[in-house]
Amino acid sequence: MKIKFTLFIVIAFGINLSAQEKKKDTINANELSEVKVVTGTRTERVLSSLPLPMTIITSEAIVKSGVTRLNEILNEQTGIILIPDESGFEGIQMQGLDAAYTMILIDGVPLVGRSSGVLDLSRVSVGNIERIEIVKGASSALYGSEAMGGVINVITKKPKKDLFSGTLSYRYATFNTNDANANLLWKKKKFSANLFANYFSTDGYDLDKSTPQKTVESFYNYTIQPKLYYDFSENLKLTVSNRFFNQNMNNAAIIESENYKGDAKENEWNSQIKLEHRWNSKLYFEYELYATNYKNDSFLNDQNNVLYDRTYYNQWLFRPEVRTTWSIKNDKLTAGAGVNYESLDRTYFANDVKFNSQYVFVQYDYNPTEKWNVLAGFRYDNHSEYASQLSPKLAVNYKVNNDFSLKGSVGYGYKAPDFRQLFFDFTNPSVGYTVLGYNVAEDRLNQFESQGQLLSRTAGISFDKPLEAESAVNFNLGTFYKRNKLKLDINAFYNSISNLIDTRVVAQKTNGQNVFSYFNISQVFTYGVEFNSTYNFTKDFSMSFGYQYLTAKDKSVIDNFEDHQYIRNADLQTVQIKKSDYFGLFNRSKHTANLKVAYTIPVIKTDINLRVFYRSKYGLYDTNNNQVLDKYDTFVNGYFITNLAASKYITDKLMLQAGANNLFDFTDPSQISNISGRQLFARIQYNF
Repeated sequence: MKIKFTLFIVIAFGINLSAQEKKKDTINANELSEVKVVTGTRTERVLSSLPLPMTIITSEAIVKSGVTRLNEILNEQTGIILIPDESGFEGIQMQGLDAAYTMILIDGVPLVGRSSGVLDLSRVSVGNIERIEIVKGASSALYGSEAMGGVINVITKKPKKDLFSGTLSYRYATFNTNDANANLLWKKKKFSANLFANYFSTDGYDLDKSTPQKTVESFYNYTIQPKLYYDFSENLKLTVSNRFFNQNMNNAAIIESENYKGDAKENEWNSQIKLEHRWNSKLYFEYELYATNYKNDSFLNDQNNVLYDRTYYNQWLFRPEVRTTWSIKNDKLTAGAGVNYESLDRTYFANDVKFNSQYVFVQYDYNPTEKWNVLAGFRYDNHSEYASQLSPKLAVNYKVNNDFSLKGSVGYGYKAPDFRQLFFDFTNPSVGYTVLGYNVAEDRLNQFESQGQLLSRTAGISFDKPLEAESAVNFNLGTFYKRNKLKLDINAFYNSISNLIDTRVVAQKTNGQNVFSYFNISQVFTYGVEFNSTYNFTKDFSMSFGYQYLTAKDKSVIDNFEDHQYIRNADLQTVQIKKSDYFGLFNRSKHTANLKVAYTIPVIKTDINLRVFYRSKYGLYDTNNNQVLDKYDTFVNGYFITNLAASKYITDKLMLQAGANNLFDFTDPSQISNISGRQLFARIQYNF
C-alpha cells in the first residue's frame, strides 16, 4: 500500500502542469540581511549588523531540501559536520570542536540527555521550525557551559494572524521510512495556540550483510508539542510551551559470537512558562521557568530470553531565569540572572548525583554612530562542583558602506566537567578494565587496594584538587558583502582550548587490566577560515558555494614531538617522521565544501534544489602506534554526497515533492556508519 502511495505521488508530480495562481514563495522571498535574529545577543537584531559569525536556516530552505530531522539539515551547512560517536548518535562539530562544546536550544531553552557529550539530534523534527539560528564561536558570555564552541537555537513557528492555519504533510522514503506532520496554528484576539505532532518510523539499514545485526536497527518515535499564548495587553504576554518525545528502538548486539536482543526506549519532556512584561518604552522584562527531563532505558536478553544487561539514564534540569533589556537612545543594556538545578541517575553511578549553579550575565549593545556597533558583556557562574567561571566577550562591527562591513570578536568559553567525568564507576565485565569518575576515583582505588585487586598505582597521580572546567579563547575576524546579485560572508577563526579533559591510567589491576580516570591533560588549538557566497543569476536561479579550511592539533604533541616521532611502517621497519607529518586531531577534515543550486520554473510552478557536499580525508585511529595521527596512518578517503529535491505546487496550498539523498549511492561500511546509501523519497504537503 505504501509503495502504491509513493508511485501515486511520483506520477502526480509529473502531471497537472497547467498554470494556476502564482506561487506564493520564490527563491529570494527574503534577503538574509533583513532576517532578525535573537540568539547572538538575546535581543532582536538584524543579521547583517551582527558582529558575530552567524548562520540562518529558514523554514523555506528546510521545506525545499526535503529533509525531516534536525541532524539532516544541519549537516548541509558550511562548517558543520555531524560525527557519529561510539553509540551511533551524530554530534555537531563546529570550528573543529566536538559536540560536547555546542549548546542545543529549542526556543531558547536547552535540551539535555547527552551520551558521552553527544545529543541525538535526530530526535528533533523540523516540521514546525520557523528558522534555525547558529552562532559559531565561544558563547559562554550569554549561555554558560556547553556553549564553548557555539549555540544552535531551533525557533518554532508562532501564530501571527487572527485565523486558523497550518500544515499537513507525509513523506515516504527508502528503508520503509515514514514521516507524518501536523502543525496547527490558531489566533483570535488575545489568545493563540500552536499544536505540532510528528510521527517517524523506519526499518533502519544494514551496511554489512554478513552479520545478523543491522547498522541501524528499526525504530519509531513521536513528538507532541502544544504551545499556548495569551496577551493580557500589548505590554504583558504569557507563553506556555510543552514538548513530549517518545522513541522505541530495537536493541541488538553480538557479544562473543552470541546474539542478544532487546529494546531501547527514550522519553523526553520539556516545559516552559514565560511572561514578557514591557514596563515602558525603555524597560522590558522576561520571567521564565523551565524544566526538562530525559530518560532512556535499554536491555538485552540472551538467546534463552534471560536478561543479560540493562542500562538506564534519567536526567533532570530545572531553571528559573529573569532577563531585562533597558533601551538607552540607540543602545541596549541586557542583563539576566538564573539558577540551574540538575540531577542524573544512571547506570554505573553509585548514587543519584546533583549539581546546582547560579549565574548572572550582562551585555551592552553600543552604537556610537551608524557605522559602529560594539557588543561587550560577561557572565559569571558559581557552581557546586567546580571553580567559579567568568566569561567575557567583546565583538565589533564596522559598516564601511551599505554593502560592506567588517566584524571581529574575542570571547572566553568554558565547558564544565560533566556527570560522567566526575561520577562514572564502570568495570567492563568481559575484559576487566575500569573507568572511574574523578570525584569517586580515590575512594574506589582504596577499596580495590583493600580487596587485593590492585597491582600498582601510577606514580604522581593525586585527586587533591577539583577537576577544572575546560576553557577556550575564541577569535573571529570576518567580513560581510552584499551588492546587487552577489552576497559574500567570510570568517577566519582561532580557538585555543586549555585544561582539556581526557582519560589516563591511574592504576594497574592484578588481572593485568588498567584503571582509568579523568584529568585536565591537553591543550589543543583549531584555526581556519569559512567562506559563504550566493549569486542570484535571475530571480528564479541562484547558486551558493561554501567552504571551510580547518587545522586542529594538540599543542602537547607539537611541544613534545620526540615522544611520537618513530613509527612502524608496512614493512615493520622503524621510520622517523617529521613534525610536519603530524596531521592533527582525529576525525577532522582539512577541507569541507558545498555547492547548492536553486532553480524555479514558474510556468509549471516547480522548484529544483540540488546540493553537493564534499569532505576531505580524515583519520579515525592511530594505526602505526605512535599515539598520534600522522600522514602515514590509515585515513578515510575524501568523498562527495549529492542530494536532490524537486517540489511541484499543484495549487498555492498543495505541494508534491520527490527526490534523493545521497543520489549516487556512496557508502563506506567499514569506516562511516552514518551514511546509509541512496535514499529515495516522495512527499505531499498541504498548507491551509
